[in-house]
Amino acid sequence: MAKRVYQVWKGSNKFLFRGRLIFGPDAKSLVVTLLLILVPVVLFCTLVASNLLDEIPDGGSAILVVAIVFTIYVLVLLLCTSARDPGIIPRNSHPPEEEFCYESSASAEAGGRQTPSLQFPRTKEVIVNGYPVRVKYCETCMLYRPPRCSHCSICNNCVERFDHHCPWVGQCIGMRNYRYFFLFVSSSTLLCIFVFAMSALHIKFLFDDKGTVWKAMRESPISVVLMGYCFISLWFVGGLTGFHLYLIGTNQTTYENFRYRADNRINAYDLGCLKNFLEVFCTKIKPSRNDFHAYVREEPPRLPPRMVPTLEEEADDCGGDRRAKVEDDLEIGDDLLKISQRRNFEVEEIRSRGSESLPRNSSEAELGLGSDPQQPAGIRSETRHSSWGRRSGNLEISPDILAMNSTVTENRNHNTRKEEHH
Repeated sequence: MAKRVYQVWKGSNKFLFRGRLIFGPDAKSLVVTLLLILVPVVLFCTLVASNLLDEIPDGGSAILVVAIVFTIYVLVLLLCTSARDPGIIPRNSHPPEEEFCYESSASAEAGGRQTPSLQFPRTKEVIVNGYPVRVKYCETCMLYRPPRCSHCSICNNCVERFDHHCPWVGQCIGMRNYRYFFLFVSSSTLLCIFVFAMSALHIKFLFDDKGTVWKAMRESPISVVLMGYCFISLWFVGGLTGFHLYLIGTNQTTYENFRYRADNRINAYDLGCLKNFLEVFCTKIKPSRNDFHAYVREEPPRLPPRMVPTLEEEADDCGGDRRAKVEDDLEIGDDLLKISQRRNFEVEEIRSRGSESLPRNSSEAELGLGSDPQQPAGIRSETRHSSWGRRSGNLEISPDILAMNSTVTENRNHNTRKEEHH
């Protein structure tokens, strides 16, 4: 049975509703975040806002409605931040073959011969807004990361316009959810301010009735607790909101700000404060590169990257049979030369002996080959003009053998010059 993409996903993400919702591996931290939002709001609505209905007959209900609606809005932004694809780039099943380069390197095991070695550039430069930007190759995802992309070690994914991994939302913050993250943080800041202000208003009404602050605080201790909680939370979410306002205005990410702060690099992405804000809040969010609910498509098996052979290896591959034949010819030619030289020596020795013991007009003595006197003339003539080129008692190398030996010698010299050239 075919599997879906989320079932074979190699990242550390967790999925719900058959891949329709994607979370980070630390999605359990969402429970803590939800409690930190819901518990104070529920206490405020039941113990503070309900009392304000009596203190403010005309606007008390509005305070309660605003608190509920604003809380729902914050929770929706939290869900949009943590349950959607932040901009994950699908990893490749094999390295980009077109990016391989081949270089020759000397191999000691090959006797110093030049052999091709596979090289892969780990970085390369691209032009962004007229400035060169270096992009890196990701070993895990087997791809060159686009500009501003980084690999999250927690989610084990490459994320476009990677900002940071937020443990409070249990998800990476990237190109596709940064807008919702900022709205979540800023809305949480406003919710804290609203709860703090309404709790302080309730204490003020109690102070008017009781006459002293201490009595007012004893009358509604939950208002004091909410004020303290919101004051502490404002340092966190309020400071985070201000920091990201600065990042948006200068078109930076948290990752870039912390990593390249001391490099004094030119920001190639800064378009001006207004355009930077428009880019974050007014541009259309790109669709996800992943369809986690879809079925997996099986790719055909690929051959490993083909090594580019050197000229010497091409000669070995294309002319291996020819080289073997040439080597055989060389061996045969050497053997024939040795045989012919030995036969010449034997003939000269026989002639010297025959000149002393046999008449010179005898054709058999002149040949000095010890042929049978009873042998027919046709056979003697055939022996006289055999392939060894025996003429008048002188054994010579036939023209065929000389031609073959010359060809073998030329092939040997040609191969030697070719190897010296390479």
